[in-house]
Amino acid sequence: MKKIFLLSFLFVTTMLSAQKTVELPLWPNGAPNSNELSGAEQSRDNGGVSNVTEPTLTVYPAARPNGMAIIMCPGGGYSGLAMNHEGHDMAPWFNTQGITYAVLKYRMPNGHHEVPLSDAEQAIRLLREHAAEWGVNPQRVGIMGASAGGHLAASLATLYSSDKSRPDFQILFYPVISMQKGITHGGSRKNLLGENPSQELEQKYSLERQVSPRTPQAFIMLSSDDDVVPPINGIGYFLALRDHKVPASLHAYPTGGHGWGFRDSFTYKRQWTEELEKWLRDGLVFENNK
Repeated sequence: MKKIFLLSFLFVTTMLSAQKTVELPLWPNGAPNSNELSGAEQSRDNGGVSNVTEPTLTVYPAARPNGMAIIMCPGGGYSGLAMNHEGHDMAPWFNTQGITYAVLKYRMPNGHHEVPLSDAEQAIRLLREHAAEWGVNPQRVGIMGASAGGHLAASLATLYSSDKSRPDFQILFYPVISMQKGITHGGSRKNLLGENPSQELEQKYSLERQVSPRTPQAFIMLSSDDDVVPPINGIGYFLALRDHKVPASLHAYPTGGHGWGFRDSFTYKRQWTEELEKWLRDGLVFENNK
């Protein structure tokens, strides 16, 4: 009986914390660029997708909004997207904090480096256009990403084209940051930049080199034993932020490897969720983030 009551309580709490989900096409009149992929979107194991050609933004408005919104970019090596544990599964947790949460299903670059970033810029513009409707402060919209999605989030944070697409903060899970050989994740580099990118392109998307004093404040987390994306990616980005006096928080957990997202199997899930929740509640310094 006690178990039934607890499950009922959790269900009601979750239902109260979120409104109806909204899915918006990013480019209803056609995208300004192409990844030259064709055919139907393909499903992967555990809710993943690949061959994305029609990007969308799925929004989970908070029932009792605190004015903050976060857009999540799932990972997948720029070849697919882990839409569940690095995407939709986090929605109830963020909604209970009063945060409007959105998951970006962005297009795979297929060697066209400009495509994912254009989708991320459009997503943040779109969310800000609907800010009043969802009780969001347009100056409290953050970008979040995991792995290659972390590279996309950090790309938006450093390479944004205007104030309209500049995020107010960034949250990175075990991110790919550099495109330099020996540091980067090889699959992400190849899928984003192609087989033999120019040195100029490699430098542009090595985001530790693109940090400026106008880069938004950051929360970065990773595992020290990550053998997929070397930890120096996130650490190097943190040091670049520090050098430019951008507020940044780095959390390195001793074990866990790569790709844990919101999974309960990650030993340090309680730690990262509590630390991120505290940072979102008390650690952001919006008045110094302009």
